[in-house]
Parts: sequence; structure tokens; C-alpha cells
Amino acid sequence: MSRQVFQLKVSLVGVRPPVWRRVLVPGGYTLDRLHRVVQHAMGWRDCRLHAFEIEGRQYGEPDPDGGLDIRDELDVRLDAVVGKGSRLRYTYDFGDWWEHDLVVEDVCTADPDERYPACLDGARACPPEGVGGPTGYAVLLATLADPEHPERRAMREWAGGGYDPARFDAARATTLLRRFC
Repeated sequence: MSRQVFQLKVSLVGVRPPVWRRVLVPGGYTLDRLHRVVQHAMGWRDCRLHAFEIEGRQYGEPDPDGGLDIRDELDVRLDAVVGKGSRLRYTYDFGDWWEHDLVVEDVCTADPDERYPACLDGARACPPEGVGGPTGYAVLLATLADPEHPERRAMREWAGGGYDPARFDAARATTLLRRFC
């Protein structure tokens, strides 16, 4: 029996320059595991709420009060809800409201000599947690790019001294995916 692998392009919506990742994910992963793939591939810290939207239906952690109609992501496999060409939306941090567009670029048979998940490619570092969504991220980028900006030093320290918005390492992302997903 062959295992399916989904090639997904994950793009952060509303930011320029684009922040994106291309990942290979087993089709048998639940949406909960896909959530962890997005977290580690993008560089988030998984400290905020999240939800998926697929064809108008919400998936995530069920509302214990029953007030929201959210299907349990632990009960739903990726290969049961999407196929090649499908699009889904992943929202992370309902305060900053980071939307991610996920496109199923391809579905293929798993290579028995490869390990999954894997990050094939990507561009740019993930925005820092709590920066204020796409608008706050744009302010951060403008501040860091201006050597004369009075808040540049404080913003650099807040973002982490080594934060480089242009940096992304697919091999490091793959290591994280294999360790935590």
C-alpha cells in the first residue's frame, strides 16, 4: 500500500515581502499535526489559538462551552478533506490575526527512502510573536531598515538581537519538523 504525501505551499497573507514555506506532509496526518507542521515550518512558537477553514468549515480545538461550531482537528485527516489544487486557510493568534494560505500543489506517493514531514523551500523569517499582525510587522520592518529611526535599537532588542527578517533555513525547519511533528 502506498502512502500519499502532500506538497503544500504555506504563505503568510498580507505581508510584503512574502513569507512562505513549501512542505511535504503525509496525507494521513490529522489537522492537529498539520497545525504543528505550519508552526515549526514558519517559525511560530505555538503559544496562541489557531483554526483551519476548509470549504467554509472550521476545524481546531473544540469550544468546551459548545458556542462555536468547530470540528475537532484531532479527528480529521488531511487526505480526507483536501486534494491536489485545494486551498485551505489557517489562522494563528486571534489577536494579531495571522492568516496563512495553504495550497495543495501536488499529491504524490511517498518515497520509502525519505522521511516526512520535510521543508523543501521558503523565504524570509517569520514575524516575531506579538508584533501586532501584518500592520505591526510592516512597522517593525520599516523601523529596522532605517538606521536613523529613534526606536530602531529598542525594536531590534524587542524582536531579539539576532532577528533577521530576510533569513530562512529550510534544513533547520526540516530538523524541527522531524523532531516535533
